[in-house]
Amino acid sequence: MNDVLTQPRPIRLKGRSFLALALSPEMPVDDWLAQLDNLAARSAGFFLRKPIVLDLTNLDIEQDELRDLVGKLAARKVRVMGIEGAKSSLLAPDLPPGLNDGKQTSDVEIPEFEESPSPAAAVNSTKTASESLRSKPSMVVTQPVRSGQSLHHAEGDVTIVGSVASGSEVVASGSIHVYGALRGRVMAGTMGNSTARIFCTKLDAELIAIDGFYLTAEDLEPSLRGKAVQIWLEGETIKVAAVI
Repeated sequence: MNDVLTQPRPIRLKGRSFLALALSPEMPVDDWLAQLDNLAARSAGFFLRKPIVLDLTNLDIEQDELRDLVGKLAARKVRVMGIEGAKSSLLAPDLPPGLNDGKQTSDVEIPEFEESPSPAAAVNSTKTASESLRSKPSMVVTQPVRSGQSLHHAEGDVTIVGSVASGSEVVASGSIHVYGALRGRVMAGTMGNSTARIFCTKLDAELIAIDGFYLTAEDLEPSLRGKAVQIWLEGETIKVAAVI
């Protein structure tokens, strides 16, 4: 009996998915790092405590150059948790592990919310990825997003009935609606949805982004500050217009 009671329990291995930001360096790398420094300077704490995946799909780089790049990112407090799109010969034990087939996930920490599913409909096999994203459930948050909070929704739109405070962030694969002052950072269309939009009743954002393209506070037209606006993407240019 004692032998049975003292036997160690087997180790449990569980699969988990976590939301991470993907960085896609471009050549020349030094110029790309300078742009990264510019973003970090204009939006303080943007990369703080965020898991980062380094996407090398479009970068021709040698192992020593990759090691140097990871080191330069670490010096900027950008912590690389994995490398995607790299040949196996490029990786080494002292580098972050290789990752494959990154997928979106809904298993994320969020404040209390009311979730309302979109109407049921058959999904036509010819739908584009962005159309599929728009059919996902939306999230309705009935309280303000406070400073220091990070709200992620990887499966559709987010509607916030309240303000988004400075020092907070909202990330969504779909569009983002803020019925209050937008003072923090918002990133819409994060899963490749270039048709996503951002709406707010009072614009005073630290950073806005759609499908990876962004504007910081310094980039925003002064005449639009404090106004109700809609924000969308045309090609690679973010457009901001007042809502009359």
